[in-house]
Amino acid sequence: MPFDHNHHYHPLLLAQLPPGPGRALDVGCGSGRFARRLAAAGLDVDAIDVSAPMIRLAEATGSPGPGTIDFRRADITTQPLPEGHYSFISSLASLHHVPFDTVTALREALRPGGVLAVLGLARPSTAADHARGLAAVPVNAAARLLTHAADRLGGGVDAQPPAPVHPEFPRLSEVRAGARRLLPGSTVRPLLFWRYLLTYRKPFDEG
Repeated sequence: MPFDHNHHYHPLLLAQLPPGPGRALDVGCGSGRFARRLAAAGLDVDAIDVSAPMIRLAEATGSPGPGTIDFRRADITTQPLPEGHYSFISSLASLHHVPFDTVTALREALRPGGVLAVLGLARPSTAADHARGLAAVPVNAAARLLTHAADRLGGGVDAQPPAPVHPEFPRLSEVRAGARRLLPGSTVRPLLFWRYLLTYRKPFDEG
């Protein structure tokens, strides 16, 4: 695969998994790559996306096991979610496609002790944010060059249709404010490659 900022952070997202088996929801699953990582970790996964072409592509690959994956086309803003059902909910580069308040439904769908992990995109708000974005430029160029060289040595890669992209992103300060309001106790961690990681663990005294 060509170097992809979201794929680069899969290990970081997997490190947020709570212990033990469970059921996961992957919101905006795209071609299903991260959903398959969750299934490989032993979770049964509900993977949803509004894009029919992406769901068809994901279904064509299936699940590596041992967990199962149910790929289906759905809009998270209108899809009813079972309350207290999921031990892990992920959203990779998709939260900015919908109102931030959508996290309320995701919060309610978590079991007590369950984790919501959002890999999001946001515009810089502070001088430190801008500096981090500038620092990412040469690292990004080097990573793309190395990945391209590896692909050439490996015979190239098969082209895949790109996932739909929404060009408007909130400011990181807006993400932090929304997280404080709707996900008390959550953390928002700025990352390289113009991403942030929002994590929230539902308290055991809720549900």
